[in-house]
Amino acid sequence: MMVKKTKVAAVQAEPAWLDLQGGVKKVTSLIADAAAEGVDILGFPEVFIPGYPWFIFTRSVGENKPDIKKYMANSLTLDSPEMRTILAAVKSAGIYVVLGFSERDRGSLYMAQVFIDPTGTILHHRRKLKPTHVERSIWGDGQADSLKTTVPTPFGNVSALNCWEHLQPLLRYHTYAQNTQIHIAAWPPMFHWKEGGVLSYHETQEANYVASQFFAIEGQAFVVLASQVVSVEGAKILGIDHVEQMEVPGGGFSMIFGPDGRPMVKRIPAGQEGLVCAEIDLTDIDAAKNMADPCGHYSRPDLLSLVVKGKKSECVIYKE
Repeated sequence: MMVKKTKVAAVQAEPAWLDLQGGVKKVTSLIADAAAEGVDILGFPEVFIPGYPWFIFTRSVGENKPDIKKYMANSLTLDSPEMRTILAAVKSAGIYVVLGFSERDRGSLYMAQVFIDPTGTILHHRRKLKPTHVERSIWGDGQADSLKTTVPTPFGNVSALNCWEHLQPLLRYHTYAQNTQIHIAAWPPMFHWKEGGVLSYHETQEANYVASQFFAIEGQAFVVLASQVVSVEGAKILGIDHVEQMEVPGGGFSMIFGPDGRPMVKRIPAGQEGLVCAEIDLTDIDAAKNMADPCGHYSRPDLLSLVVKGKKSECVIYKE
């Protein structure tokens, strides 16, 4: 039976930069904190392990080689002792968790998310379909199995996307078609807009806050926006302490939006760590859906529809 009242939480915290073991410790600690606060569903930022490497946008490929080598070495393998430690922590906490991490699969990296249930079981594993811009110099593409963005839980249908996947209209629509009700919007640290700064407006905190809010409005879902924080020391580790626009401590912009797009909680300062929590009622979705259901009464499939190629492509196919 579906539970109507649910407590959700968005992480706003600093990763253990380029440190797999430290990242596992930080994740398990946040999971325990969420359980102590009575959270039912906890959402983590994009690639929280081992943190988002902003230096890929501020330095050349050659300059980044040493840090990329370290980044690969500290990315998380799906079937590993580190992941089993996280799963055990989720089981101990007895909550649902959506974790964002840099996944190492042999010699390749992917921007991954896992949906974990209160028994410590991975319900679904997906990868960002198309890493953004220079991200493609590090991470590979997700395949068709990552088109599944939503899983059923007793608290409602929970979906998740990474960062600028929220700017891909067909992927958003495909997520709405899966009847998402509680959506985890996973983001890296984002910094404020500044005229003449190194970041274009659409790369800033202001723009991506709105992108998450629009998902709530367009899809009539609760949105749990999770984000990373960068401290002064963290900026030095990342080599971005010289970038004027990347003001630290900062980067955090976590929020919870209602299914009509309204902010449901007070934002905490951009440089402060914490859990952004709210109690939600799924019946609030009904009023929003009554106004505009994009995959129901407010659609025209006789005129416009989405075609999905749902079979995963393999590098090696054996034929008899």
